[in-house]
This record gives sequence, C-alpha cells and structure tokens, in this order.
Amino acid sequence: MKLVIAYIQPHALNDVKQVLYDAGVYKMSITNAMGCGQQKGYTEHFRGVEMEVNLLKKVRVEIAVNDNFVQPTIEAIVKGARTPDIGDGKIFVLPVEECIRIRTGETGSAAIG
Repeated sequence: MKLVIAYIQPHALNDVKQVLYDAGVYKMSITNAMGCGQQKGYTEHFRGVEMEVNLLKKVRVEIAVNDNFVQPTIEAIVKGARTPDIGDGKIFVLPVEECIRIRTGETGSAAIG
C-alpha cells in the first residue's frame, strides 16, 4: 500500500481528476495549499507598495492505493497536470503501514479498496 501525494496547479485539478477516473482511481482527498519552488513567485503592487509574493496557490491531492495502482495513478496525474511551463508540481510516493476502514473494520488492502 502506498500514499501518493501530488502538488499541482489549481487549474489542472479537473483534468487530473478526469484522467484518474479514466484510470479507475476514484478515491482521493483534495486540499488547498500554498508553496514555492523554482517559480520563485512574482512581484505585485498594492496601494503603491511593491510586494513580493513567493507563496503560490497549489492543490494537494492525496490518494491511498494498493501497490498495483501506484504506477497508473502516477501516470494519470502526470498526464492531467503536465504543461510545457515551469511549476506543474511534484509527486511523492510514501509507504502506508496500515489502513483501517472505520465502518466495517476491514484492514490492509481490502480497506483501501
């Protein structure tokens, strides 16, 4: 079992969700996030004062999957989020030690679904 965490551009979320659905991945958690990377932010003028904005809006997508769904999940995220521009995001894959479905008490791979 793995936890796939992806930070993507907010405008790419609908495309990523659609490609994930097409790949058979339906369960995910979405969180708004802010961060910076190679994009390094931008400069903005507010009431005559120059401000540097280096935390940009991102979306965090978390998906717990069984081992056989890891690669299709990664490929779907890349397919839905990739553009030719810098700042498309990052994907992290972490091991999941245990998963328990609260309603039924199922554990392990059966609980992830």
